[in-house]
Amino acid sequence: MAGEPDVADCLFCKIVAGEVPATVVRETDTTVAFRDINPQAPTHVLVIPKEHHQDAASLAAASPQLMADVLREAGEVAALEKIAVREGGPGTGYRVVFNTGTGAGQTVFHVHAHVLGGRGLEWPPG
Repeated sequence: MAGEPDVADCLFCKIVAGEVPATVVRETDTTVAFRDINPQAPTHVLVIPKEHHQDAASLAAASPQLMADVLREAGEVAALEKIAVREGGPGTGYRVVFNTGTGAGQTVFHVHAHVLGGRGLEWPPG
């Protein structure tokens, strides 16, 4: 895609390939979840597809099943981190955020879901 960084230079592709270290929380055949290096909440984990897609809209258009995998893993991360609200569970809730474009704060152009929780998350955000 025009304007998209070369996949060879993509930080998250390098994490998937094991070339850049990350604190991995979960990994599946299609996704990797790892701790954000600049956390904005007590729990701040990024969930990415192993396959490179620039943003959430691109991923959803190209591979709805892979987008579903990312969202499912966001829920699994929330459960693992004990922030998910489940029957009788201790969780207080969590937020899943996809930033799309520089104006929205996207700095790595490999789609990633931010799983945030562990503190009150005000609305509207930012």
